Amino acid sequence: MLIVGLTGNLGSGKSLIAKIFSILKVPVYNADDVSKSFLTEKIVQEKIFRAFGQLVFSSTNEIDRRALGKIVFSDSRELMKLNAILHPLVREDFMTWCNSIKDKPYIIQEAAIIFESGLKDEYDKIIDVSCPEEIAIERAMHRDNADREEVLKRMHFQWKDEKKAALSDYVILNDGSELVIPQVLRIQNLILQSCT
Repeated sequence: MLIVGLTGNLGSGKSLIAKIFSILKVPVYNADDVSKSFLTEKIVQEKIFRAFGQLVFSSTNEIDRRALGKIVFSDSRELMKLNAILHPLVREDFMTWCNSIKDKPYIIQEAAIIFESGLKDEYDKIIDVSCPEEIAIERAMHRDNADREEVLKRMHFQWKDEKKAALSDYVILNDGSELVIPQVLRIQNLILQSCT
């Protein structure tokens, strides 16, 4: 079974591409969603409290993701602290998930920062979802109800789109100029061919 990474910068549309692969019956693991789900676990909340203090908790003692985001996307050291808490948990969960899947030629892990985290070699193939930065900014602002400055701060910690595309096995252009479903189907066929 091949492990395929699906990556792309904020606002690139990788979640849409992941949904298309899911419709094609490819198992898709969303690392970013799983990472967010760990924020509700008591042991993780305790670690985050020790690392970041009460400022990142709401009045109901739940993690305020927006407050946490403002801290970690303003300082790379703070982001590294958060990643050190969450990444090992996601990795272990992903391995358990992989072991539960049988008889599939390949699976996909959707993750925004495959290259930035130095995880490229953990995948057999990597698909990059690409779009011009200005389109990505507009999409992220609209989707997250965020202002431009907030989006740019988050994007600052991601590699440039061109760099990711150059290092990937496949690139899906999601800028509205080309239909994405035919691109997904073409990549699906290429991956299946490489599995035989």
